[in-house]
Amino acid sequence: QSQLVESGGGLVQPGGSLRLSCVASGFRMGDYDIGWFRQAPGSERQGVSCIDSRGDRAFYRESVRGRFTLSRDNAKNTVYLQMDNLKPEDSGVYSCVAYDKDANPCPGFRHGLRPPGYDYRGQGTQVTVSS
Repeated sequence: QSQLVESGGGLVQPGGSLRLSCVASGFRMGDYDIGWFRQAPGSERQGVSCIDSRGDRAFYRESVRGRFTLSRDNAKNTVYLQMDNLKPEDSGVYSCVAYDKDANPCPGFRHGLRPPGYDYRGQGTQVTVSS
């Protein structure tokens, strides 16, 4: 069965850090661009960040630029989202999505978009930033 599984979420104080992981099974992650969505209660799901299939370029929505870092290890079929200096408005359910690398979805994430057409999406992991 092909799937994505996220982990690493939790409760953290403002200014703290978390590192989320997204692990693929049943398919080769290196053939896909990987994005992260987040959704807060009562809000629409929004695009946060995306990395191309080889890890050459990563894109971030404006509100997380300079605080979040996306990386990947294709040998481990894993993508990492390092989140630093977290703010309460970063809270939500974070889910990773996989797009065929020819779809070129990543630039849209700069504007917080959620490009359609992904092949896989994980169940998500909860991030809560609160004092």
